[in-house]
Amino acid sequence: MAALPVEGMTGVDPGYVGLALGFGALIGLSLGALGAGGSILTVPILVYAMGVAVPVAAGTSLVIVGASAALGAADHLRRGRALPKTGVAFGVSGVAGAFAGAWLNHQLRGELVLVLFAVLMLGAAVSLVRRRAAGVTEDVFSEDYAPTQWVRLAVVGTVVGFLTGFFGVGGGFLIVPALVLVVGLPMHLAVGTSLLAIALNALWGVLGHVRLGGLDWGLTGLFVAGGALGVAAGGRLAPLVPEARLRQAFALLIVAVALYTFARSAAGLAGM
Repeated sequence: MAALPVEGMTGVDPGYVGLALGFGALIGLSLGALGAGGSILTVPILVYAMGVAVPVAAGTSLVIVGASAALGAADHLRRGRALPKTGVAFGVSGVAGAFAGAWLNHQLRGELVLVLFAVLMLGAAVSLVRRRAAGVTEDVFSEDYAPTQWVRLAVVGTVVGFLTGFFGVGGGFLIVPALVLVVGLPMHLAVGTSLLAIALNALWGVLGHVRLGGLDWGLTGLFVAGGALGVAAGGRLAPLVPEARLRQAFALLIVAVALYTFARSAAGLAGM
């Protein structure tokens, strides 16, 4: 897929604007319906479809993902389907990791980052397919966790923060299973809580990338606008379509993009 020039196009080319809005809606749709999945597509979309350099794509992706996640988290909190204390604790624990990941992203070749990213995408696809609605099912859930659970939550949060800063992803495909397995959240609370943690992790990553330079604010605005529509649609789609079907569809899309990303970036590393 040929890269498209970015500068000067976002305000004048209807096709480019429509493409950005459509991709943003796709990302928001997955976040709103599953709390994960779509955000990991953002960097490859920015690089290969929108013509953005890898370091800029990572920072821009975090603004897009963070804004979409914040909108989704607000909706879930309003419905009582997210745990604020858990989400904030998870997100705050990722501060140091996010800054370290953003720094490392700017030190490595873009092709190498994308090769590693393609591997991460395959892991995300497997996580989506294998997800199970484990955990308790009560509507009222206590956040009075044991100390060991808080420690494990903080460790996972630090790792997710690093991945967020390095790759420009929200990490929902890791956060949701962690919330279910580490603290026993039911799935209907894990998704909304994950969105809150993603929004915070994305904020730390954005601050790290801004400090190092490189964000496309015009393109970001288009993706955020599309993402807002997608998040709203995803929240309404989730109860209508079996979650397993949604996860399988997004997992197949992620695998296809991962294989394309790996082939393109590996060829670049080989000098082809």
